[in-house]
Amino acid sequence: MTDVSAPAPRRPGEQALATLGLAAPEPHPSDASPHAFPDGGRWRTEIPSVEGPESLAVVLKESARLDVPIHRVSQGSGVWMLSDADITEMADACAARDIELCLFTGPRGTWDTGGSTRTDSGGAGLRARGHDALAGCVEDALRATGLGVKCLLVADEGVLWTLHRLRARGVLPADTTFKVSALIGPVNPASYAVFERLGADSINIPSDLALAHFSEIRRTSRAPMDLYIEAPDDLGGYVRMYETAELIRRGAPLYLKFGLSKSPGIYPYGAQLRDTALSSARERVRRGRLVLDLLSRHGADGGMSPLGSRLPGPLSRFPLTPDQP
Repeated sequence: MTDVSAPAPRRPGEQALATLGLAAPEPHPSDASPHAFPDGGRWRTEIPSVEGPESLAVVLKESARLDVPIHRVSQGSGVWMLSDADITEMADACAARDIELCLFTGPRGTWDTGGSTRTDSGGAGLRARGHDALAGCVEDALRATGLGVKCLLVADEGVLWTLHRLRARGVLPADTTFKVSALIGPVNPASYAVFERLGADSINIPSDLALAHFSEIRRTSRAPMDLYIEAPDDLGGYVRMYETAELIRRGAPLYLKFGLSKSPGIYPYGAQLRDTALSSARERVRRGRLVLDLLSRHGADGGMSPLGSRLPGPLSRFPLTPDQP
């Protein structure tokens, strides 16, 4: 639970700069997010790019060694790149530790036959091309949830809306959560609110949004944010560790994602990338420890959700009618 009586966290270099007359202006109360997770926490943690059972085992071992609390691990290659045995092993290992496992759904444009994704404009990006790709994403969702996975990552508005409707009809379990990929993440308050209404339970915003943008979004939506504190190179390679406390203040409820810059891409993952996947998984956990240490030094490490927390609380949705396509 959040301790409202705790002293305000200090800013980096605050006392030393104040002696030189260079103190930063006080943060404005209206910039702070009024929202929290239903458990009262303001932030949770996530280790991304955990591509299979072996990578997960590395993450779990390293998180225990470095005492890094983990609420969620996510995978980027897709459900279709994992065997049933892989998924079951990962789901069981996460369930045993009260960690949410999030797997990416099916065919995506960047690996499809459409040439526009390889142009300078990027075309439609990761979105599902055509009915068959949509059907593949649905198949992935049904298969993953049937094997015990409770969180699905999506990169297409239509896939999100379709899965949300299937959840509402009981085809997918009611406690399934949907996470929006950073590669289609919204960059303004109106689009953020649309993703929430389409069924998103957490929304990965691009890592280059300014601090003011966080406060703007929080005036329109309480849906949890996902944010790379350190972004992969294909998302800009930004390292925002020193801003973490302010990102939490403005963006709560917020998942802190411990990504990794200057590391080769591993999607879609296979054994040919094993050494890179395992070493980068280990380093992502270490990066998480660095962020947590920084928060602690600045007195800003309070307000973390209890481990095992995963649901987002009540969110706004578009109304559902039986005849909607």
